[in-house]
Amino acid sequence: MSILIRKEQAGDVQAIHALTVAAFREAAHSDHTEQFIVKALRQSAALSISLVAEDDGDIVGHVALSPVTISDGSDRWYGLGPISVLPDKQGAGIGTKLMNAAIQELKKMPAKGCVLLGDPNYYHRFGFKPREGLILPGVPEAYFQALLLGAEWPRGQVAYHESFSARG
Repeated sequence: MSILIRKEQAGDVQAIHALTVAAFREAAHSDHTEQFIVKALRQSAALSISLVAEDDGDIVGHVALSPVTISDGSDRWYGLGPISVLPDKQGAGIGTKLMNAAIQELKKMPAKGCVLLGDPNYYHRFGFKPREGLILPGVPEAYFQALLLGAEWPRGQVAYHESFSARG
C-alpha cells in the first residue's frame, strides 16, 4: 500500500461523501451526519483544509479543517474533523498520515492552533491535549483537545462553524 496525501480536487467530492458515510456507519459515537457537515463546510466556503489519502488511485481517507470561534476573540484557530478512513483500511496508518499532513498545512497558513473532539488515547500522539480554560460546552473535558501552533493559549468557549449542525 502506497498512500499519497493530497489536497481535495473537484472530482473527489462524491468519493469523499461515500468514504465518510462508510467510515462512520458503525461508529457508536456518531450521529451519522459527518458527510453532511463536510458538504455544508464546502458549500459555505468554510472548508479551510481538505486533504484526501489516495491508495492506487482510490480515495481511502479524508480530513477536514474549518475555522472555529473562541469567545475571547482569538483568531486563526481551526477545528479538525471529521477525519475518515475506510473501515477496511483502518489501522494501517492512513489516519496518522492525514493528521500529520493536516498539522503541516495548518503551520503553513499560519494557524495559531487547532481543536478537535475525539479519543485522547489516539490524538495525544499528535500533541493534542485537553486545555484548562478552553471549553466546548456539553463535552467532557478529556475529549475536547487542542494543539497550540502560535505563541499563546486562548481562553474561552469554542464554537464550530454552523455547518456542524447540518443534517442533510
